[in-house]
Amino acid sequence: MKQQPRYAPRRLATITGALMAAMPLTALAQAPTQATYLTAEQIATVNALPGVDRQIISTDIGKLNLAVGIVHRTAVAARPISTSAAAAADQACGTSSAADVPGTASGIAHDHQTETYIITSGSGTLVTGGSILNGRKSAPESSVTTTLNGPSCSGVIGGQGVISRVVKVGDVIVIPANVPHGWSLIEDHVDYLSVRPDPDRVLARDYVNPALD
Repeated sequence: MKQQPRYAPRRLATITGALMAAMPLTALAQAPTQATYLTAEQIATVNALPGVDRQIISTDIGKLNLAVGIVHRTAVAARPISTSAAAAADQACGTSSAADVPGTASGIAHDHQTETYIITSGSGTLVTGGSILNGRKSAPESSVTTTLNGPSCSGVIGGQGVISRVVKVGDVIVIPANVPHGWSLIEDHVDYLSVRPDPDRVLARDYVNPALD
C-alpha cells in the first residue's frame, strides 16, 4: 500500500507563516464585539470644557477608526475676508493665489477625514466647497493633527463651487475629506456633534477625553 507523503513540522510552520503573511491585516485583527455608548451627560461634560472643538472618543470599529467630537462655536460676524499672504513653501497647502481674492469664510479641509455634523443647539451659516486659498498645513504636533482631524489645511474659502447654507438644530451635514468648510455667520452660538470616520487610521484608536476618565 502506497504511503501518503507527510509534511515535516518545519515545513508546516513555513507554509503557515507564508499564508499568514499573505492574509490582509484586517483578517488577522480581532473584530470588535461590543458597542460604544456615549451618554448625554458625558457629551455635556466635554462640551463644558474650554475651547471650541473637543474630541470625545476615538475607537477601533474593525475596518476603520471612528471618532466623535463636540464643537461649540460662539458668535461670528459677517465680514469681508481676503486671502492672506502665501505660507512658507513647507507649510503651504490648498490653492495658491498671488492676488488678494475675496473669500467667503475662514475654514479648513481635512486630508483623510470625512465629518458628519449633527446640529444640537443654535444655528449659523455654514460654508462648504470651493478651495482653501493660500492655506497652511496643520502642524504635526497640533491637536488638529494628533487628536481631532489628522493632517488638515486651513485658510480662506473661495473660488468656484462655494455653497452657503443656514443650518439649525436637527440638521445633518456630511462633509467629505478634502472639502473646505467653515462658518461665515453665527448670531449667538452653534453646537454640533462631529462624527469622524478615520479609514486611514491617522488618529489614535483608543482615545477617551481625559474629562471622562
